[in-house]
Amino acid sequence: MGTSTAMKETFFAPGTPQAGEIYDFIAAHTTRKGAPPQPQFFLSGSEPGDQVEIPHEIYQVLVKAVEAMRKGLAVTLTPSSMTMTTQQAAELLGVTRPTFVRLLDTGKIPFEKPGTHRRVKLADVLAYKEARRTEQYDALASMGDIDDEPVEAATERMKEARKLAAKRRRGQVTT
Repeated sequence: MGTSTAMKETFFAPGTPQAGEIYDFIAAHTTRKGAPPQPQFFLSGSEPGDQVEIPHEIYQVLVKAVEAMRKGLAVTLTPSSMTMTTQQAAELLGVTRPTFVRLLDTGKIPFEKPGTHRRVKLADVLAYKEARRTEQYDALASMGDIDDEPVEAATERMKEARKLAAKRRRGQVTT
């Protein structure tokens, strides 16, 4: 079997029993050990000793693909470069390209500019995404429990905030 060029491909789910057997094996393995397995899985040929260990990253891809196929979904693999355009990175973060460019210009994400176009590393974009997620969770946690403030006090604060916002809209208050 020769190697293929990296291109976007879609794979359709095989018959349910085949995907189900693989999923059942993975689920039973996880249940038996009480935690996700530390993979030591092999791809083997027909001859004895003709095998190679599957790395953890490839194992994770296989598990996700099997889970999707078990549900009758198609699986699409899209190879990505380790560097991205600003448009690709913006799509990954779920922001507009101009917003992403502002992140680059403010130094929040490093980039290279080998010619006239900016290029960013996939690892840097993913690191920023994870840092942003952590900041969001920390902000939510710092808000405290709902029970921290009596309902009447919270309602009164909201009324005052609405009044202040209405005054600002009418230009009666400047801040």
